[in-house]
Amino acid sequence: MANKRQLKKAINQMCGDMFVESVVISHNHNNASQEDIDNIMKAILLLQNNMIRRVSHIEPGMKPKVYFRKLREDIIKETNEILDQLYNLA
Repeated sequence: MANKRQLKKAINQMCGDMFVESVVISHNHNNASQEDIDNIMKAILLLQNNMIRRVSHIEPGMKPKVYFRKLREDIIKETNEILDQLYNLA
């Protein structure tokens, strides 16, 4: 497992890349509604905030290995959902 600082950097980079992708879609695709893009941008920011918070504060009583495995699965699941929404707009 990487340390918390590296994990936070990776989450920030991933969310930043998705946010840039949503900005590119909003400027290049006229068929995508601005409301949908705004909702996706909000979802990206919420994902980033929630995952950084979860990295910083481990749930008490849970083994770190199990906790970070669950965190990784949640990040992958939520990221895939957001990416699917982005690609459906494009």
